[in-house]
Amino acid sequence: MKNAEWFERARQVIPGGVDSPVRSFRAVGGTPYTVVSGRGAYVEDVEGRSYLDFVQSYGASLLGHAHPDVVAALREAVELGTTFGAPTRGEVLLAELLVSRVPGLEQVRFVSSGTEAVMSAVRLARGATGRSRIVKFDGCYHGHSDGLLVAGGSGVAQLGLPGSAGVTAGAVADTVVAPYNEVPELDETVAAVLVEPVAANMNLVAPREGFLEGLRAECDRVGALLIFDEVITGFRLDFGGAEPFFSVTPDLYCFGKVIGGGLPVGAFGGRRETLSHLAPSGPVYQAGTLSGNPLATTAGLAVLERVRPTDYDELSRRVDRFGAGLEEAVASAGLVARAPRVGPLLGLYLAREPFEAPRNIAEARVLCDNGLYAPFFHALLERGVALAPGAYEILFVSMAHREEDLSRTLDLVADAAALAAAS
Repeated sequence: MKNAEWFERARQVIPGGVDSPVRSFRAVGGTPYTVVSGRGAYVEDVEGRSYLDFVQSYGASLLGHAHPDVVAALREAVELGTTFGAPTRGEVLLAELLVSRVPGLEQVRFVSSGTEAVMSAVRLARGATGRSRIVKFDGCYHGHSDGLLVAGGSGVAQLGLPGSAGVTAGAVADTVVAPYNEVPELDETVAAVLVEPVAANMNLVAPREGFLEGLRAECDRVGALLIFDEVITGFRLDFGGAEPFFSVTPDLYCFGKVIGGGLPVGAFGGRRETLSHLAPSGPVYQAGTLSGNPLATTAGLAVLERVRPTDYDELSRRVDRFGAGLEEAVASAGLVARAPRVGPLLGLYLAREPFEAPRNIAEARVLCDNGLYAPFFHALLERGVALAPGAYEILFVSMAHREEDLSRTLDLVADAAALAAAS
């Protein structure tokens, strides 16, 4: 069966044919490819076509797809059982590893997704402070819980939605939206400020100098908690995530993606005193049958035990060279590109005229919606290079991407940019 046939078959039994909206290709047009397998930096679809993959499950695959060490660990673990609804050794070992690498993290609780992690951290912040209001930033995506969908990035932005139908006014009444990279003035009604340390759901927007430090100081001034949503940055930006990278310590952390080694997972944590408010010790209830799943913790351990700080340094250097190459390749075709980099994280904006790298969603939206990304995306896809099917996402270079993979991509980027310029 062809990709089109599989997609039509999916549309009969899955809403829109996909289990996450961005996969539908709605933002770029055309028919999505259906993946059969992945290995290293590559995936293969049902038609047998191979793609150099810069999606990497939106950052979850730090080592690339089907890394032999991860596969071997999972084979061994699955023989012992897949879920128990009881404490397991793996969740303790992974929690110990996370706590050992993040200086301000004293305790952590596992959940099954990044959405759950953020939702639970927000509930904990409200319970610990006795306050109701949450401040988030326009264009930052924190999962699909009701109170946080307002003014979201990622798929919400790509579909042109201000939020979501089905979310009541009451659900967002205590959510305050501020511009990214501007420190809002808080008062004593604010329980927490929730922020992506690096905004990676409006393409890539780096925090300006002093922004994260300013949020820390303003939260301290009014007694609010600072929450870092590190579902993307956690253990992909740096060996210990955003805190050591920026030297700013939040009160609560939210993790996902990398810590599950490619399996569904999430986690939130912080100081022991704050986490003591969680049931069964405290009055803030949170639970999950599959939380701390033994396969997810096994895969997460297999990934995180394998990487060293020097691996992140090398990946950052590789991404920096690749980003500069992207800008040059696009320029050779008559367009203008900015490929902002923060450590190993990489964005890509295209335009016909010179521009500065965006500082917020308003500036990012002008570039993401200028019509250049879709033809650029399809031209690369036809040449065997898969980017995310939407201009609000970033590129993920895994540790499995070789220099020759990146060099070959740059040759193809020039051709794709030329086609986009002529569109």
